[in-house]
Amino acid sequence: MKILLPVDGSPASLHAVRHALRLVDEGLRASFVLVNAQPSATLYEVVTAHDPDVIREVRGAAGADLVAAAEALLEGAGVEFETEVIGGDPEHVIVEAVERYGCDAIVMGAHGAGGWRAALLGSVSQSVLQHSPVPVTVVSLADDEADAAPAGDEGAPEDEADEG
Repeated sequence: MKILLPVDGSPASLHAVRHALRLVDEGLRASFVLVNAQPSATLYEVVTAHDPDVIREVRGAAGADLVAAAEALLEGAGVEFETEVIGGDPEHVIVEAVERYGCDAIVMGAHGAGGWRAALLGSVSQSVLQHSPVPVTVVSLADDEADAAPAGDEGAPEDEADEG
């Protein structure tokens, strides 16, 4: 099974990666595709940079930085994965990546603003649920879980951090 993991560097997206790794620990045979969607260049960026390659390079570096913790989790677990940083609207990029990589499922984090809004899915999650050709698992990160994560511990799998 090939699972797409949309990653934006947030605690919610890393929690989804940990969830997917728990599925592997429980016996699921899976490989993964990490995808980070970088926003398209703004008119200001295009005018000031004058070079599309510079914009692509900057966005690629930003995306690589945002997926680094997720890559560390997957490498630490010894699972097979691919990574792609791509420009565009996350809703579209995620669905396109599913089709391009031949993924069987998506596991992604839900974003909420806390309080009553935490019960609502983020707009990206909602759109992916509506348009995905494959099953989508949206992993919610409770407010207390986000607050409990020690700073700088984003790269450690949840199980290892608890055994500490």
